[in-house]
Amino acid sequence: MKKIIFLIACFVFGYYANAQENKPLEIKGTWITNVASDAMLTPENVRKTVINCKNNGLTDIFVVVWNGGVTMYPSKVLKQYIGKEQSAVFKGFDPLKAFVEEGHKLGLRVHAWFEFGASYAYKDSSANGWLEKYPSWVGKNSNGALLKKNGFFWWNAINPDVQSFLQQMILEVVKNYEVDGIQGDDRLPAMPAEGGYDTYTAQLYNKEFSKQPMPQNPKEPAFLQWKADKVSNFGKELYQAVKKIRLNCIVSWAPSIYPWSKEQYLQDWPKWLNEGYADYIIPQLYRYKIGDYERVLKELSSQVSSTLKHKIFPGILTSLGDGYRVDEMMFQQMIALNRQYGFKGEVFFYYETLNQPLKK
Repeated sequence: MKKIIFLIACFVFGYYANAQENKPLEIKGTWITNVASDAMLTPENVRKTVINCKNNGLTDIFVVVWNGGVTMYPSKVLKQYIGKEQSAVFKGFDPLKAFVEEGHKLGLRVHAWFEFGASYAYKDSSANGWLEKYPSWVGKNSNGALLKKNGFFWWNAINPDVQSFLQQMILEVVKNYEVDGIQGDDRLPAMPAEGGYDTYTAQLYNKEFSKQPMPQNPKEPAFLQWKADKVSNFGKELYQAVKKIRLNCIVSWAPSIYPWSKEQYLQDWPKWLNEGYADYIIPQLYRYKIGDYERVLKELSSQVSSTLKHKIFPGILTSLGDGYRVDEMMFQQMIALNRQYGFKGEVFFYYETLNQPLKK
């Protein structure tokens, strides 16, 4: 693992502010979670985490701020909606504020990562009170059941009330913290393609298509694209709202690979890039074999024009809980392949890969 840390430093590119010298931004980043990690639990842990990131040549850190139906930071918006100010784990401590302060001291960019996106619960739909308080928000599948995918329960991301809540929460962060950026991932802006059968969406569809019955196949191509366009419109609104408050705040998205992202989660992200409401796209190219990684990287390279490639930074899987750590050879190969295909940086999932004893 020490070799991996060394390789990160070897491959890192210089830190350039986006507004300086008119050069494309270069990113060497990592995602920092509140799950299977103690990186953000205390002020001292935050300080050590930031130092570790700097020592290992990183330029950007993406810190989770919305997970499990609660915020990691004290949120007036959350309290207004659900009566809780923040996750009980962090009560009395604001890890986002600490990361911004410590990160900026060392010249790192800090992004607020809204990991939970448009989902409201994991495994237990009634675990945190959202379902009980806002039943009209939830997504439904074609059988009328709660919209659930991979253990996550989802709101209807097309519902304006859901969009309003998410936007208020994001703008609260942009207004109150000197974050360098905000980020959504494969749950923002997103919704499982199986959704769209709730009352609001059905009425909207009937209004736009002269009361034509909704397709019973949730992935019928025209219906899928219609839903994806609604999700894209929400992403565009979020982008514009952030820029209206602070033009230099980076808006990045970290969706799944395309076209799987659209087919499964309505994330038509090449459209976001081409139409200008994504500063950067960090697609999750999570693969366990180097051949599979090169295949999806090659597909990614073919999906973006040469003029937009500088806005793409592959997301690579380097660890997953206690069960997986990338081996040194594959790590080196992935970085080399990124350069071979013209990508100037990457983001690692997740920070614990780097969580080795600090250099003295």
